[in-house]
Amino acid sequence: MTEFLNGFFDGITTPIGMVVVGLFMVGGGLILGMGLVKLCFIPMSLAFVARERRRAKNNKQLVFESRPRVSIVVPGYNEEVVISNCVESILRSNYEDFEVILVDDGSTDGTARIMDEWAAKDHRVSSISQPNAGKGAALNRGFAASDGEVVLFVDADGVFGEETINEMLKGFNHPSIGAVCGDDRPVNLNTVQTRLLTVISHLGTGVVRRALALIGCLPIVSGNSGAFLRSALNVAGNLDERIIGEDLELTWRIHKAGYQVNFAPRALVYAESPSTLRGLWKQRVRWARGLLQTIKIHKSMHGNPRFGAFGFFLVFNTFNMVAMPVIQLLVLLSIPVMFLLGSNPIGDGVWAFLAWLGILVSIALAIYAIALNRAAADLRHLWTIPLWPIYSVLIGLTMLSALFKEITNKPANWNKLDRSGVVSVGR
Repeated sequence: MTEFLNGFFDGITTPIGMVVVGLFMVGGGLILGMGLVKLCFIPMSLAFVARERRRAKNNKQLVFESRPRVSIVVPGYNEEVVISNCVESILRSNYEDFEVILVDDGSTDGTARIMDEWAAKDHRVSSISQPNAGKGAALNRGFAASDGEVVLFVDADGVFGEETINEMLKGFNHPSIGAVCGDDRPVNLNTVQTRLLTVISHLGTGVVRRALALIGCLPIVSGNSGAFLRSALNVAGNLDERIIGEDLELTWRIHKAGYQVNFAPRALVYAESPSTLRGLWKQRVRWARGLLQTIKIHKSMHGNPRFGAFGFFLVFNTFNMVAMPVIQLLVLLSIPVMFLLGSNPIGDGVWAFLAWLGILVSIALAIYAIALNRAAADLRHLWTIPLWPIYSVLIGLTMLSALFKEITNKPANWNKLDRSGVVSVGR
């Protein structure tokens, strides 16, 4: 330890060395502190499991007097490759009373034709076409045409399981709940990148969503697997058609209206994840810009006691999602400078390097998350975890790009993924 500290502080006698080492220590301390805070998600996720089991044991289904009618709204723009897989999976659902509303948003391919064919084939399906106006507008159009007590918003590449609707409704197990987020997982496990994203998704959904739902602070109902009470949507209002993070912004308005948001971990919806770096970059920049736009719209909620724990959580969330990626990049940039100054911030040996990268901790957390999600088959993708640090760098860069674009008022394009139609579920 003494030798490490001696090597660490070499080079700080110069002003540049002092600044760089100070940046590394402060930034590293923040990263370590945030990491320790996030470890609290583990016992919180277990507490969520215990709470939901207790509610199920007591047969608490307090929101509905009987099995509600469910409306499933599927917007689509140039989705001819995937839309049939989506509709077929929904129609195989083990639920009695539901409708599927397909909304074509001015597609230039065969999407509208395929939607019309499904509407002619099955009485539970209806099809609407509109000039291209964006995903938010398509969802609003579908909602206006629906009549269900519960409304599900699903992307056109979403693939349901037979029990997805039933499991989603189980999330409405308390009178205060106005929305439920399901568990969206990658469907296309045909590349190294999508396999890594599968492992990461288990932590983001399996652990984090359980933990945040426990304390009433789940900040997003995923646009690909979200259910809302019609009454809650009537209070919160339509989706915002001006922004590209409409699902996030709507969720914050649900909280603002006084409702809670729950997580239904067994309500699985599989969807395509980006299989190329270019696609991943475009998606993550879009997500980051959607977050920044939502923060701007709802800045008054941050730290506001009127919104209970959620208001205070937003302060943490903004720091974690916006500031921390930038801080991580600055710490990373300081490392080669410290080496040039003669300092060794990492330590010697392979194990020290792996510990610094957090690889071993990441493997342990991934195994826990996969076990929590009862997805043992995904353990076969653990070999991708050494690529996680590279992914983290990419996320930091996407936030920088999003910040620049928002500050300079660059046009916010949807940049939807090019669909492959690959379905790896059950393989």
